[in-house]
Amino acid sequence: MIDVETFGDDFVELIRIELCDAPTLWQMQTEAFRDLLEKYQDFETDPACESVEKVQARLQDGSFYYFIVSGGEKIGALRVVAQGTKKLLSPIFIMKHHRSKGYAQAAVRLAEQIHGEHSWELSTILQEQGNCHLYEKLGYKRTGRTEKINDKMDLVFYEKD
Repeated sequence: MIDVETFGDDFVELIRIELCDAPTLWQMQTEAFRDLLEKYQDFETDPACESVEKVQARLQDGSFYYFIVSGGEKIGALRVVAQGTKKLLSPIFIMKHHRSKGYAQAAVRLAEQIHGEHSWELSTILQEQGNCHLYEKLGYKRTGRTEKINDKMDLVFYEKD
């Protein structure tokens, strides 16, 4: 499945990830989350610590994983988990050299077009204000729930009705 969103001179596509793509996804995910792992020392939940086997299991659990592609290059990925009428966005990442260019925003909009614009949930690192700003700009509201992961990091939870 390919869906496209155009912004400026660029475009973003979401391309469904297959099981055979697990090694590529795992390598990208490990690289994309490495800086956050070093910064927050979260060895329990950080996607950079996941095994390729865990990534493979997620690809087979009924969720939807997509490569975020621009100009034919895989620049990130996102996962949508359908939980009844709710959809969970987790994880989403953009490779370091492609960040702050609007790709994540375009990818989330595409995911919402594909899976429905209402009843979304996600969490992000409270201390990463750029992430919080992105989701708030896209219409996500803080639920008031936070979860302390360690002395350096908290998760903040969002929803979009």
